[in-house]
Amino acid sequence: MRKIILSVILITILILTLFSSFLLSDNPIPTQAVAFDTGDMAWMIVATALVLLMTPGLGFFYGGMVGKKNVISTMLQSFMAMIIVTLLWVIIAFGLSFGPSIGGIIGNPSPYLFFQNVNTTSSWSLAPTIPFLLFALFQAKFAIITPALITGAFAERIRFWAYLLFMVLFILFIYTPLCHMTWHPEGLFFKMGVLDFAGGTVVHMSAGWAALAGAIFLGKRKNQKVNPARITYVLLGTGLLWFGWFGFNAGSALGANGLAVQALGTTTVAAAAAGMAWVFFDKILGHKLSAMGACIGTVVGLVAITPAAGFVSIPHAIFIGVFSSIVSNLMVSKFHKGKIDDALDVFACHGVGGMTGMLLTGVFASKAVNPAVVDQGLLFGETTLFFNQLIALVIVSVFAFTASYFLFFIVNKITPLRVSEDREELGLDLSQHGEYL
Repeated sequence: MRKIILSVILITILILTLFSSFLLSDNPIPTQAVAFDTGDMAWMIVATALVLLMTPGLGFFYGGMVGKKNVISTMLQSFMAMIIVTLLWVIIAFGLSFGPSIGGIIGNPSPYLFFQNVNTTSSWSLAPTIPFLLFALFQAKFAIITPALITGAFAERIRFWAYLLFMVLFILFIYTPLCHMTWHPEGLFFKMGVLDFAGGTVVHMSAGWAALAGAIFLGKRKNQKVNPARITYVLLGTGLLWFGWFGFNAGSALGANGLAVQALGTTTVAAAAAGMAWVFFDKILGHKLSAMGACIGTVVGLVAITPAAGFVSIPHAIFIGVFSSIVSNLMVSKFHKGKIDDALDVFACHGVGGMTGMLLTGVFASKAVNPAVVDQGLLFGETTLFFNQLIALVIVSVFAFTASYFLFFIVNKITPLRVSEDREELGLDLSQHGEYL
């Protein structure tokens, strides 16, 4: 049955792409040639490549943390996100995210199916100096890494085909509406004044809550006391993530400008501050200063500064890094003692880090840093932004967790999510892929 379904999918894609000029051009959107800024274009091409690099970086980061029998499977889950989500984005997901708004919740995908009308001669309204196609490809990389982030929660026990199905459904039904509501000019959160510079809400909170739902639904691993396979992979992955994150955050300025430089600076110092705070706090708690702790702390800082990167000052970015690192460190300790097996602490790091950064954006956002800030943060005596951030946080949390749990339920009805006990014992590298490290 699976072979038949896969064959149908491949044949359908071949037919639609072959005859797309006849099938998809009934309602073209009028375009007008735009004079682009070549410096902005050059930077955004680089930023797009940097964000893509984060996904294999995440593969190394996660792959080094799991047991030796599950390294390949864990890393492949990230690589498959690059493959599947790229095509899904082009076919329909970009239109659902950035198409004409339907009630501020979701986009109408019709004008942009298979990237029709997504060209190099027009531009997106909020990125007027770069081609529309470049903007769409840059946004694709954010969609790619989001489901990859989730995989750390259910590592070492999920069936690969079930994961692929969940990934598709997650992008279509959770990621795209959150993306539209947050970053489309007619989106619900955008019109509320909610600030998310580069994806604390859209990427990290959605992934964190989906990870928690997955960890609860799949249950515990049979053996949770597994030694990390390669600490060196974790170090390499952290380096690639930090490097790529400059495209993630500074690229979200959508041009080579002062705002991009500000985001570069806040990203740099928040990551460093969080890495330092994590290892110092570990020492205070009586633990050794570990490479794993330094890496996890650094990534938490990157997560937390993401929504605030283009809205806060350098000193406040240091505060965000330190504070978020301590909060996530405490959450990691709590989860290890609990009944939920979030294998690689995705919720504690990405979910909690994203929420912390989102709320602190409502505290530190400043017009002096970014004139586009309408309502400043609590620190500057204004309350509107903070409460808007809080409202959006609650809505996103409830939606992402509930919808993700429902999608896991649906996928499990179609094909079992969890591998059998003997295959889990054998390891997913061999049982799912016939390969080993």
